[in-house]
Amino acid sequence: MITAIVLIKTSVDRIPEIAESIAAIDGVSEVYSVTGQHDLVAMVRVRAHEELAEVIPGQVNRVPGVESTETHIAFRTYSRHDLDAAFALGLDE
Repeated sequence: MITAIVLIKTSVDRIPEIAESIAAIDGVSEVYSVTGQHDLVAMVRVRAHEELAEVIPGQVNRVPGVESTETHIAFRTYSRHDLDAAFALGLDE
């Protein structure tokens, strides 16, 4: 699974509607409204790099109100949830 973190600048008067539209796109797993230089952060998870082009410039960037995006592709994912699950393997509770 390939994960991309997409930082999104939007029309500030439409953030909730824009976030909902982005969250409805296949491949987008979460959308967060955030403080700082960007208005939204979207997590995109796809099986192949080629799908990133379909999801991000092909759909996210075309949502009305999206002004610009900056995409970061994750090399690895580290998650407390994943670590807890790994250490729990084989343990009977």
